[in-house]
Amino acid sequence: MRPSETQNSINLKLILICFLCLLFFLLVFKSNFTPFRENHPSPILETHVSSSTCPATEEQLLSPACPSLLFTPTCTKTPPSLAQALVHYATLNVTPQQTFNEISVTSRVLQKKAPCNFLVFGLGHDSLMWTALNHGGRTVFLEEDKSWMERIKQKFPSVESYYVVYDTKVHEADELLEVGMGEDCKVVADPRFSKYKLSLKGFPNEVYDVEWDLIMVDAPTGYHDEAPGRIGGVPTRMGAIYTAGLMGRNREDGETDVFVHNVNRVVEDKFSKAFLCEGYFREQEGRIGRFTIPSHRTRSRRSFCP
Repeated sequence: MRPSETQNSINLKLILICFLCLLFFLLVFKSNFTPFRENHPSPILETHVSSSTCPATEEQLLSPACPSLLFTPTCTKTPPSLAQALVHYATLNVTPQQTFNEISVTSRVLQKKAPCNFLVFGLGHDSLMWTALNHGGRTVFLEEDKSWMERIKQKFPSVESYYVVYDTKVHEADELLEVGMGEDCKVVADPRFSKYKLSLKGFPNEVYDVEWDLIMVDAPTGYHDEAPGRIGGVPTRMGAIYTAGLMGRNREDGETDVFVHNVNRVVEDKFSKAFLCEGYFREQEGRIGRFTIPSHRTRSRRSFCP
């Protein structure tokens, strides 16, 4: 997810700041006004009292909602993740990896699902933004560049990231795609136990044990032709795409939205259509494509692709 030297020079820093400011105002609005519900304590009030850094007064904790009041005020302190993101992007002189319209695809889904579980393949300058937009949820980043990950950890200790290794090479793409059409590779299971080579099995256990509501595939990024998932100088994400689809299908119930960045590239396009499925495709904006993968465990006879 790190920006390249040849990246579009148009600086979208102000766009990111506007996104975060909008999120801040929404949080303030929600926290200031909580609709009264007769005979039922407000769940929003309970959430703010338990999770906010502002201490609740004894009166807030013990007294029932007053029928004469339409709204109940609560703590309005800016969430630390949002405050940190605002400062970071206000002082950043790096062009974001995604355009405004591309970011909007994911942010719209986040707005509906947050707080939720959000897994991101790749750690970059936009990582703090995704963490802030998923305030109250869990956002995890998987990064193949250990030195880069350590730099980000030192600067932003609250960002949760793990070092991972990708062992497939792009010259294997055609063979892996052909093998992947076999029935053994379409068995819905925990990625750790899949027989298919593209199933990434070396992640920390906590990555596999969580049901992810959103997954963004924006890594790995290679630097030479033999680097993981690299073809002729162009990054590809074969294993991450297959594993993201398998995680979505293997969840207990519900669905997972999977976003693939650079889906306009040949290999990303082929593997997304094969393993995330054209029938699960929802939209594409620029270089980002969105697929919605339903649980296959609730319907055991559901075909791998609709």
